Amino acid sequence: MTFLNHHLAQQVIRTAIQDRRQVLLESEAKEICLAYGIPTPEFLLVDNASQVAAAAEKVTYPVVLKIVSPDILHKTEAGGVLVNLKSKDEVESGYHTLVKNAKAYSEKARIRGVLVQHMVPKGIEVIVGALRDIQFGPTVMFGLGGLFAEALKDTSFRLAPLSVLDAQEMIHEIKAYPVLKGFRGQAPADEQAIIRILKAVSEIMLENHAIDQIDLNPVMVYTAGANVADVRMILRGI
Repeated sequence: MTFLNHHLAQQVIRTAIQDRRQVLLESEAKEICLAYGIPTPEFLLVDNASQVAAAAEKVTYPVVLKIVSPDILHKTEAGGVLVNLKSKDEVESGYHTLVKNAKAYSEKARIRGVLVQHMVPKGIEVIVGALRDIQFGPTVMFGLGGLFAEALKDTSFRLAPLSVLDAQEMIHEIKAYPVLKGFRGQAPADEQAIIRILKAVSEIMLENHAIDQIDLNPVMVYTAGANVADVRMILRGI
């Protein structure tokens, strides 16, 4: 599910600005990723329980369900994420659970639906991010992802645009690079896949001035390829 359509990204951003939303819905952020060739798991957005089982079949089990609301930024805290669902009964029950949890978390939350996403296998988790620094402009970040991102603070930064050499240096600079290179007999991670994602994030920031921050975490990296499990994009102040 990879295609290049940079104009689609601009359409997604225009829609959010018209709605006066500063944080893109995850489905929108993933559409922008796909528009720049950044791999994401198969996903569909559904807005009622009758659609969820068919969507799960289409993206293939096991699946992850995530609540989609412009008013719920931290889905896990709101009980808005269910993982490793493997049957029609589980996803239909899960849909109702997510909606119930979201309303309990915030009565005023606008619920746009539920994201049905194929659950990708575990890999080495890395994070790729970007921000629009007031002084230096678009800046790209790389480090280990998941829980390690906050615990270790082991990251590298470069200004956009990134060359292939810039991206390689970012990967090699982090202290945890031996984990990517192949630690204690583990197969090495696909560095070229990481480089492609880093360069694509750089390109997104350069071409879409309305985007203020990007957070791809975790990016699951395998011996061949990578997949972005979670995405967050924030627009500049409206």
